[in-house]
Amino acid sequence: MSQFAQKPWNLDSKSEPDTARFGDRLGRILDRGITVALIGGLGAGKTQMIKAVVGGLEADEEIVNSPTFVLIQQYQGRLPVYHCDVYRLSDSDEFLALGIDEIFESDGVCLIEWADRVLDILPKDHLRIEISVTGPSSRVFEVTSSGERSAAISQKLQESLAADKH
Repeated sequence: MSQFAQKPWNLDSKSEPDTARFGDRLGRILDRGITVALIGGLGAGKTQMIKAVVGGLEADEEIVNSPTFVLIQQYQGRLPVYHCDVYRLSDSDEFLALGIDEIFESDGVCLIEWADRVLDILPKDHLRIEISVTGPSSRVFEVTSSGERSAAISQKLQESLAADKH
């Protein structure tokens, strides 16, 4: 673990509006060149989370859908947003063949669904969000940073969400 990585922290989402608020806040905080790895089973809410993040990045969240068959979609907000779904890929080499390394090095934000399938090629410094289903519309989000930039985003996100409670 990097010296900049934080201890993972959890957010309990009791409803879809809670999840949307979490994603929107994250989108408002994200900076260019950051990769967000989303991990969770079918129906965990990865695409719904991405819709909220895209909205927070000032792009049209209504055009977001699961890119399972397209693999990579791009949206334009205050930063370019690359939405990837690696569910149908057999390995990391297939993802690399799509030119993902260029996206990782771009000035955009990269959001990856099913990121646990390609962890070995993710940038060293990325934000990981693991989603656990706890009920029909409730989720637990475990947020882990792996470097200086993702740790700063994680900290800002925690502070922003904590401010809501006061």
